[in-house]
Amino acid sequence: MTTQVNPPANSSAASSAASRTTVDRAEIEKFSKLSQEWWDPNGKMAPLHRINPLRLQFIRDAACRKFERSARSLNCLADLRLLDIGCGAGLLCEPFTRLGAQVIGVDPSASNIAAAKLHAEKAHLSIDYRCTTVEDMDVRERFDIILAMEVVEHVANVGLFLDRCAAMLKPGGMVVASTLNRNWKSFALGIVAAEYVLRWLPRGTHQWDKFVTPDELARHFERNGLGITEQSGVVYNPLADKWSLSSDMDVNYMVVAEAVG
Repeated sequence: MTTQVNPPANSSAASSAASRTTVDRAEIEKFSKLSQEWWDPNGKMAPLHRINPLRLQFIRDAACRKFERSARSLNCLADLRLLDIGCGAGLLCEPFTRLGAQVIGVDPSASNIAAAKLHAEKAHLSIDYRCTTVEDMDVRERFDIILAMEVVEHVANVGLFLDRCAAMLKPGGMVVASTLNRNWKSFALGIVAAEYVLRWLPRGTHQWDKFVTPDELARHFERNGLGITEQSGVVYNPLADKWSLSSDMDVNYMVVAEAVG
């Protein structure tokens, strides 16, 4: 039987604009069901494990340039406070802790946070995990680095989400975000191919109309006095079976935003 998938109309904008919460309960329930799979490199989170080293390298190198550290140092992020929003079970929190950062990981899923705490305990890592949302955090708590990796396409209100991120950023700090562009190519590759053909991700993982274009992301940052200083596409080479950085931002992409002016 052939499964037909049609791109939905971009109808979420009006409801998102009216929403004053970042929480999408359906999204939380979806990822809570995967809480026991986060650390299985061969399970449903396998694509995230494959791309994780590239994410880590991109963020680490950008942070080292920003804070004038050596990326070769095993403790290159020492004394920096890092907030990972939508941390899941801690796939980025743990390596950044090993690089010396003081890491706070937040996720609205209690089961994800429980899995994160258990894995960190087994690895003998001290990480401040919190089951909360970005709007429930105290904006007086500030961070040098804020990560929003593969999360903006899952929140109920992107503008409010990034407003809160910016409010918690220390002067001279940086936000790193990754998400999916919204166009026909991203629908074909990010949903049809990834979820229905290759089955890299469970069906229904993404909603095409919640993808965010680079221009939209830049406008949200600019409203908060932040400008994009670095950006890169993330592409998969099937021949090499490898993810790499690219100038092609049509589907997956990452950006670094810092204060301007």
